[in-house]
Amino acid sequence: MDWKAGSWGFLTNHARVLLAIARAPDLRLRDIAAACYITERTAQSIVTDLEQAGYLSRERDGRRTRYSLHLDGTLRHPAEVHLPVRELLELLTDH
Repeated sequence: MDWKAGSWGFLTNHARVLLAIARAPDLRLRDIAAACYITERTAQSIVTDLEQAGYLSRERDGRRTRYSLHLDGTLRHPAEVHLPVRELLELLTDH
């Protein structure tokens, strides 16, 4: 299936970034952006959103950043507020 600008998808960019980090917690920001087909600036903004919401934290390791996910929180939308983030990531990753 060809991806076309303006088409809709099932996952938000926030979900894609969270998934990319779950798959590889030591990815560089530019690699997260490339994996999610978004700009590096957008990826940075989303990582900040996720950190402020308590879904992840960042730790410097030399010149790299390593992300730690906090998966006990729930999804944010009222229709899914009862679902843990952990279950979403387990469904969409190999973990």
